[in-house]
Amino acid sequence: MATPALARFGSDEVRREFLSPAIAGDAVACVGVSEPGAGSDVASIRTNARSDGDDYVINGGKMWITNGVQADWICLLANTSDGQVHRNKSLICVPMKNKGVQVAPKTRQDGHALVGYGADFFDNVRVPKRNRIGEDGKGFTYQMVQFQEERLWGAAACLKAHETIIAETIEYTRNRKAFGKTILDNQIVHFKLAEMQTEVELLRALVYRAAEALVAGEDVTRLATMAKLKAGVWVANSPMPACSFWGGMGFMNETPVSRAYRDSRLDPRSAGGGADEVMLTVLCKIMGTLPGTKGNA
Repeated sequence: MATPALARFGSDEVRREFLSPAIAGDAVACVGVSEPGAGSDVASIRTNARSDGDDYVINGGKMWITNGVQADWICLLANTSDGQVHRNKSLICVPMKNKGVQVAPKTRQDGHALVGYGADFFDNVRVPKRNRIGEDGKGFTYQMVQFQEERLWGAAACLKAHETIIAETIEYTRNRKAFGKTILDNQIVHFKLAEMQTEVELLRALVYRAAEALVAGEDVTRLATMAKLKAGVWVANSPMPACSFWGGMGFMNETPVSRAYRDSRLDPRSAGGGADEVMLTVLCKIMGTLPGTKGNA
């Protein structure tokens, strides 16, 4: 989530400083977009980076930041001018050790226990302007492009994870008996598992098509949004029947299906990366079905 814009638009100097250690696994990165008053409405962010000679002086705060607690640097979206809200923002690489950066303690959340979601605050944090990614004022555009890769990744990440849940559920229900037969012998169980596997393959086809277009350099906004929407809607619902097939064990923290249930509201980006309703709005704009839009589908 934090590195695609840097990889595509950053200078060689900034890529060496921030991208190389992130790829090597020597540094943890996070992306700072969402704020208490601006989540999916990216244009409304208030964090600002004031120009001061060769530096930016950053003030503001970010919320719900994945890896925000343990990150070494943040890809920060901030207002760098007072211009139009879609043209006054820039992406800036900010080391989290800089003076004035305050990282709130890790919050407790349902699911994703290993990820440090947090709030990060910036009080007159000074960074050199050379840390900016690409052109000044292009941050909103860069972030929208970055979102598409994040959303496509979110859909792709569902595939193997939920194939594993289906396989483990088959194995468990094959060995668990009730009323003289295995749980898997019940038609409703093996029919539902077959339906779930079919959904995985449908999502895979959409993800692969979008990935192929991305590699070819095409605009994948439409396909990536569809894939993220499909993953979010399906995966948010699919763990529940699997939990039921495990009986009481389906709600024990030690079982993988229980983890899938807890993670499901965020794991496929159902909430993170833009809610399902946001994905629908994006698609409706592309299709021209929103008032004042003509569409380009």
